[in-house]
Amino acid sequence: MADILTVKRLSCRYGAVTVLHGVELALRKGEVLCLLGRNGAGKTTLLKAIMGLVRAEAGSIRLGERELTRLPPHEVPKAGIAYVPQGRRLFAELTVAENIEIGLMTRGKGRTTRDAVLDLFPVLRQRLSQRSGTLSGGEQQMLAMARALCIEPDVLLLDEPTEGLMPSMIARIRDTVAELRARGVSTILVEQRVDAVLPVADRVAFIENGRNRETVDVEALRADPGMVRRYVGVG
Repeated sequence: MADILTVKRLSCRYGAVTVLHGVELALRKGEVLCLLGRNGAGKTTLLKAIMGLVRAEAGSIRLGERELTRLPPHEVPKAGIAYVPQGRRLFAELTVAENIEIGLMTRGKGRTTRDAVLDLFPVLRQRLSQRSGTLSGGEQQMLAMARALCIEPDVLLLDEPTEGLMPSMIARIRDTVAELRARGVSTILVEQRVDAVLPVADRVAFIENGRNRETVDVEALRADPGMVRRYVGVG
């Protein structure tokens, strides 16, 4: 399976502090790759670096053959990478429909894309005129994902999408990620909850102290749960 996104020898810093140290990562076309690691390990920084929100001090980030490291942040979504940050970052005063419209504008998409996205999240059809700030946590997460998917991305970056959600909503988010994989979208998923990851991930990359220590197939992780204790600190 071909790699759609490759990160090579990536280093990033916040001020004088280096937070990513030569990270290497490859995302295959149509796979779900989960990043696991303790808080502060560098997982969110890696996603922000891919999006151009944290500048690469060294190394390379490539989408297919295209080098991304020098692109301004607003150009990265136009290249085909969508990002749903932790905390969702919706326009709370705007309606569901208006938030979706903002997503569509990024790459000039129209009604066909809008309908396809709403087919993934039917509950949002019933909430189009509702202010997004009044949605439940699970519905806000769905809207954040829907807005991101309006660019018809090749790659989707999800930062802790199940955080604070009820089990039924976690299952729905997980099902959506699986459906996107079936449609050929490649996903990098940052999670703290191992049980939320195992049913949907193809591979898991363990991030520790700003370095990618190990990348394994999810079957290997099931066979050796000690890996999770070693890198994440939970059983």
